[in-house]
Amino acid sequence: MKLFAWIALAASAGLGQPAVRDLDGRVRQPFAPTAIASVLVFVTSDCPISNAYAPEIDDVCRAYRSRGIDCLLLYEDVAIAPAAARAHLEAYRLAAIPAAIDRDRAIAGAAGASVTPEAVLVDAAGATRYRGRIDNLYADLGRRRPAATVHDLRDAIDALLAGRPIAQPRTEAFGCYITSLPGRPKESR
Repeated sequence: MKLFAWIALAASAGLGQPAVRDLDGRVRQPFAPTAIASVLVFVTSDCPISNAYAPEIDDVCRAYRSRGIDCLLLYEDVAIAPAAARAHLEAYRLAAIPAAIDRDRAIAGAAGASVTPEAVLVDAAGATRYRGRIDNLYADLGRRRPAATVHDLRDAIDALLAGRPIAQPRTEAFGCYITSLPGRPKESR
């Protein structure tokens, strides 16, 4: 039945692109932005690094909304209830950003996301232009700088908006691993 529901959701969304319902029940096609571009941010409610990035995620989404950049938070805690996701959004002041639960990890798989937080910038044509860390606040797992000195996601968005090539289209994100679903082979990286 779940497979049928996914096929119906994908067909109703069109183009065969992976789709997901957000917490308000709207179908979202992360790889078919209706704006200039879309930023997908993969998060989990229980990852301390992901939660530490909440203010920066909110700042990025607010700063670029008026410039034609949409944001979508994708919860990778597959068992999280919508009410718990909404409570998390409120607690971390992210309620202004649309969010969805990536229950089958189809969006993370299509994006190549493997940790939370990880950001993906998708242009209007559906091409992934950037994937990786939000900034360099974390030098490695357990090694946090006093402040970020490189703002990879913002730099990528600025380059896209200016029509310039993105200098670093791929960076390594540090955080909590997105685990495979039971019965699905683990992706190697």
